[in-house]
Amino acid sequence: MAYKKIAVIVAGSWGTALSRVLADNGHQVKLWTRNPVQADEINNERRNGKFLPGAVLPKGITATTDISDAVKDAEAVLFVAPSSAMREVARQASSYIRKDALIIHATKGFESDTLKRMSTVLAEELARPEDEVVVLSGPSHAEEVVDRHPTTIVVASKEIGCAETAQDLFMNDAYFRVYTNPDLIGVETAGAIKNIIALGAGLSDGLGFGDNAKAALITRGLAEIARLGAAMGANPLTFAGLAGVGDLIVTCTSQHSRNWRAGSMLAQGLPLTDVLERMGMVVEGVRTTKSAHVLAARHNVEMPITDQLYAVLFEGLSPDKAVGALMGRVRTHEIEEIASASRNKWLKG
Repeated sequence: MAYKKIAVIVAGSWGTALSRVLADNGHQVKLWTRNPVQADEINNERRNGKFLPGAVLPKGITATTDISDAVKDAEAVLFVAPSSAMREVARQASSYIRKDALIIHATKGFESDTLKRMSTVLAEELARPEDEVVVLSGPSHAEEVVDRHPTTIVVASKEIGCAETAQDLFMNDAYFRVYTNPDLIGVETAGAIKNIIALGAGLSDGLGFGDNAKAALITRGLAEIARLGAAMGANPLTFAGLAGVGDLIVTCTSQHSRNWRAGSMLAQGLPLTDVLERMGMVVEGVRTTKSAHVLAARHNVEMPITDQLYAVLFEGLSPDKAVGALMGRVRTHEIEEIASASRNKWLKG
């Protein structure tokens, strides 16, 4: 494979970790940041101390504060902006990106006001077919990837050739394995909604509950993800893979997870504003809870965990009362939900 020039937008923890993967694979990486101090630190000290303290970055990564300089000659552009900023940064970059550049994103969330997936936002702002946008997702903490710990993820696109090109860019034999998947909707939806369940897992741990509670939360959370995803047009089988149950497990069980940490703080009685201030980084699960609450109503999908977390985050419900509401729900039959998913169009015939 020929080495390529790749732009990465922006220089947060995940963008920086993925830049290391690309640089390790021999590609020339331009990493964009608005912060000139951060750019100088990356270029001169080979560090990004705020987001990945302790990690030393390879020389194949160059930081810039000029978005046109980052993307103008890039053969692929990887967007890792927060969901709230994706449209803005895509719009800034759009006139400088090559028409033949591969567009990839690794952001897990929805646009808050439109409820659109990130691939749709990018397609609109970059005037590209959504079918050619690639999403990278799966069970992956930036802190482990930047230390070259074995990691396996998935790249999804409706155009399989685009997914395979992205697979070639990222995959290596040392520590980063990449699978392809044609289900763009399923991979994006799973990546977004699992952050809600991770908030719940942190809340459960913060309340002092045990493994039984967390196992139930993860399992029932996966059912919620699959229900909404299927209603939005996803293949239910996607949720049994890396982007679904794989990412859900790693995000709900690790203290690397921002969403888990935020949920744990909420359980200790801290107000949401204080939690977000202490985190100092984007907690996508908070915005996504609001988006999923609206999407569930729009698609007539039952999402009780999401509903209770919405009440905790935005309506002042105490975490212990949210748990009580979940435990006291009307009894139902688990197999009915599985049968409902099996009637989805993806599984017919």
